[in-house]
Amino acid sequence: MLAIATASLLLASTAFAQSTTTFPEGVVATGTMGTTNPPEPTLGTSLNQTSYARLLSVNSVDDWCIFAPPESQDIADSETIEVAWCSQARNDARVIPDGTITGVSLLKTDMYVQIMGYGDLTKINIPSGDWGGELDPHGAYGSGNPIGGNVTTNMTIDGETINVAEWMLYVSYEQFCFRACTWANSTYSAAAMCWHELDEMGCEFVMPGNYNFNGTFETCEADVAYPPGWYVEGVSDGTTSFSSFAQYWTGVVDGVTYTQGDLNTPSTVQSTPSSSNCQTVATISNGIALASLGVSGAATATGSAATATGTATNSGSSSGASGVSGSSGSTTAAASSSSNAAAPGVRVFQAGMSEGITLLSMISAIAAIAVFH
Repeated sequence: MLAIATASLLLASTAFAQSTTTFPEGVVATGTMGTTNPPEPTLGTSLNQTSYARLLSVNSVDDWCIFAPPESQDIADSETIEVAWCSQARNDARVIPDGTITGVSLLKTDMYVQIMGYGDLTKINIPSGDWGGELDPHGAYGSGNPIGGNVTTNMTIDGETINVAEWMLYVSYEQFCFRACTWANSTYSAAAMCWHELDEMGCEFVMPGNYNFNGTFETCEADVAYPPGWYVEGVSDGTTSFSSFAQYWTGVVDGVTYTQGDLNTPSTVQSTPSSSNCQTVATISNGIALASLGVSGAATATGSAATATGTATNSGSSSGASGVSGSSGSTTAAASSSSNAAAPGVRVFQAGMSEGITLLSMISAIAAIAVFH
């Protein structure tokens, strides 16, 4: 097995250019932009708070986007139709109102870029109390949640913008975490680093890091985490072996009952990567006075999407990395499990942060059973 690539990621301009770097297979998306999206990521597009564009960009602590509902609606009911909300006017997307975001931590690693944030996301149509769900480029129909969603970043090996093949976003009414996978090797594929089938486990499990940053806006370098759900079993002759955790699900699809995954849930991740060289800014702002223009973010829902039946069970506390300082070094733990009473549903954020639960996942059975996200 090969070691993780060590080349540094660099910030660059927002220009969309064909990268001269040969990226590993599975890193750069090969499809087309969604039908509601501009042909390329563009900074400084016209204000449109009713836009249905679905192109996200992650470029800096004050230039990034996330998905959220077009109208006030739970994430579980709107996952296929989320729209892009950006911190700046870009990509023909909706603009996140100034004052919405209260803290951001942007992590640059050799394998991915990761951004975590806190704020009042009711201002971008996520209802108060909605503990949210997970979005990714796969989805129930293989066309992504949301359908037609795309992600770009210029935080790549050569500083040029790529359309990212693998990404995952967890978002609730008060917090989000978002990873775009920008590199791969023979051990860790982009799909593994952005593994999208652990939507119960929450930000601190799937995207471990320092989450004690609310009130701060920072950009940090960070070590690379193990792929979500991976645990080191041992090392023999220089080769590391791993085990992996599969989220438990049982339910009915087309009249047939299916069950998959592990009954015992790990209580923590393999390790929490350290961050360093953090640079902070006082705040982030786009300077657009939406209220004076007679527009805002929140809207009223006019309908809802159907959901599947079933039970996704989290049988452990999985408290993740809460309380770990980003500059204090990594924290390592062996795989462990718990047989605590099970709770159904999808949990975007871990115990000790939020206890809300929402059913999000649907499943399909085509040879092997897979969880839809």
